[in-house]
Amino acid sequence: MTAPARPRTSDDLIRAEEPVLAHNYHPLPVVVARAEGTWVEDVEGNRYLDMLAGYSALNFGHRHPALIEAAHRQLDRLTLTSRAFHNDRLAEFAERLAELTGLDMVLPMNTGAEAVESGIKVARKWAYDVKGVPADRATIVVAAENFHGRTTTVVSFSTDETARAGFGPFTPGFRIVPYNDLAALEAAVDETTAAVLIEPIQGEAGVIIPDDGYLAGVRELTRRTGCLFIADEIQSGLGRTGRTLAVEHEDVVPDVLLLGKALGGGIVPVSAVVARREVLEVLRPGEHGSTFGGNPLAAAVGTAVVELLETGEFQRRAAELGVILRDGLTELVGRGVTGFRSRGLWAGVDVDPALGTGREISERLMREGILVKDTHGSTIRLAPPLTVTAQELRSALAALEKVLA
Repeated sequence: MTAPARPRTSDDLIRAEEPVLAHNYHPLPVVVARAEGTWVEDVEGNRYLDMLAGYSALNFGHRHPALIEAAHRQLDRLTLTSRAFHNDRLAEFAERLAELTGLDMVLPMNTGAEAVESGIKVARKWAYDVKGVPADRATIVVAAENFHGRTTTVVSFSTDETARAGFGPFTPGFRIVPYNDLAALEAAVDETTAAVLIEPIQGEAGVIIPDDGYLAGVRELTRRTGCLFIADEIQSGLGRTGRTLAVEHEDVVPDVLLLGKALGGGIVPVSAVVARREVLEVLRPGEHGSTFGGNPLAAAVGTAVVELLETGEFQRRAAELGVILRDGLTELVGRGVTGFRSRGLWAGVDVDPALGTGREISERLMREGILVKDTHGSTIRLAPPLTVTAQELRSALAALEKVLA
C-alpha cells in the first residue's frame, strides 16, 4: 500500500509556490490555513493576530457570521447571470449603497482597480458629453505618491517607479500635483479638466492624512471650476477611519466615490463607482460593462456589508478604539518610533531606520504572533479588523514595543 502523503508544512508550501507562481509579491513567511474574527492560524496551528485585515478588505474580520450566512444563503439559490439578465439581488444592493453614501447611482464592478478605471472612463465621458471638452483632450488631475491600483492606465500616473518601470508606454491625460497642496491643484486645473482624483487619506504612501480643510478645499475648487471630485475610498472607506467615509471628517460629498475591498466582506471581490445621477447617466448600453460586476452573490454579500454599516456600530468602534491605538503609539514615539499618523483604526508608523526596515520589523512582529505589513522604507501599516478588542490592540502595541526595544 502507498503510504498516505505527509501534510505539507509552511516551508513546503512556500517552496512549492516558487516555480509555479509569478513573483509579483513578497509575502511574509506565514501560510494561513484558517481564520476567525481577528485571528488567523497557519498550517502548523500557530495563531496570529491580524493587524492588516487584507489592506482593509477584512474590515469586519474573517468570516463575519452575518456575511458568511448571506453568502451561504445566496450560494444555494443563484450565483451568476451576467448583466445580460436582471437578478433579484442587485436593486437592493444599489439602493442601500446609494443611500449609505448620500449619492444617487451605482456602477457595480469587482476589484478596486476596476472601480478606478471605470471612474476614469466615466469622468472622461462626462467631460465630453456634459462639460463640452473637445474630443480626446480631457485631463484628470491626481496627487503624487498616490496608489489607485496596478493596471496600465493607473500606473501611468503613479510616482512609484517600482510600479511603473518596464510597463510603458503610458496612458496620457493625467496631471500630477503634490498631495495636500491646494495652490498646486488649482494651478493644474483648466478648461480640459474632467476630474480631480485623490485618496482622502493616502494608504500605500504610509497613511498620509492631509491638513484640515484640504478635502473641503478640493470640493470647493472642483465645484467652482466645473470639474468632478472623485474620492478613492477603496482603502479609507466603509468604517476604517471612524466614519463611513473618510471625506465625512470634513463634511464633504464628492461627485464620484470609488469603493472596493471591504465592500466584499472579505468573501468575494466587490467594488463600485457611486456617483451623482448626472455623472453616471452618461453611460449607455455597450459602452462599459463586466460579466461578474453586480452578480447575485456579490450583491448579496455587499448588501449584508451595507447592513452592518447602517447601524453605525463599526464606525463607532473604529473611532473609540482608534484612541487606544493613537495613545499607544504616542507612548512609543522616541522609543523606536520616530513618528506616526493615525485616523480611526488605521495608522502608518515610522520606525527608526537604525532598528530595521519595515520588512524586518514586520518579520519580528510575526514571530511575536502579530501580522502587519511594511510600506516604504521603515514604515509599517496597522489596520486591524474593526472587530478587534481593546485588549488585542494593547497586545499588538506591547509586541511592537518589545521588538523595538
